[in-house]
Amino acid sequence: MADSSFDIVSKVERQEVDNALNQAVKEISQRYDFKGTNASIAWSGEKILMQANGEERVLAILDIFQTKLIKRGISLKTLDVEGDPQLSGKEYKLFASVTEGISQENAKKVAKTIRDEGPKGVKAQVQGDELRVSSKSRDDLQAVQALLKGKDFDFAIQFVNYR
Repeated sequence: MADSSFDIVSKVERQEVDNALNQAVKEISQRYDFKGTNASIAWSGEKILMQANGEERVLAILDIFQTKLIKRGISLKTLDVEGDPQLSGKEYKLFASVTEGISQENAKKVAKTIRDEGPKGVKAQVQGDELRVSSKSRDDLQAVQALLKGKDFDFAIQFVNYR
């Protein structure tokens, strides 16, 4: 019998991020505390630019955006906020980016966790920005998934291609 396997990935549905961003724009335009503050959130290349006339307002925009991401089922671990709001002219700006893929060192951390704490006979191989986990027993693979769901990594993971 052939080995069963699944892939561990860190992917984000770009359309869902777009929808969350559009919902945040709509809420910012309708909220009373943002009237006349030039508060905005938009894509700026591959990054998301949040700007307003006060540092606390920029952080409020970030909070609104994070709330919309959670409601759309996107982990906040994929959102990488770059430092504190920076003053640029009369506006405060804050950049954030959405990270995808598992880095080599993070994949090695996950593989080490599987080797150390997972069932015997389970193999984990790094393949680019994902990790392939294989075993002869499907029960062992499910045990690995349960183990990894219980761990708190500093990056988001999903399980795909279960076969």
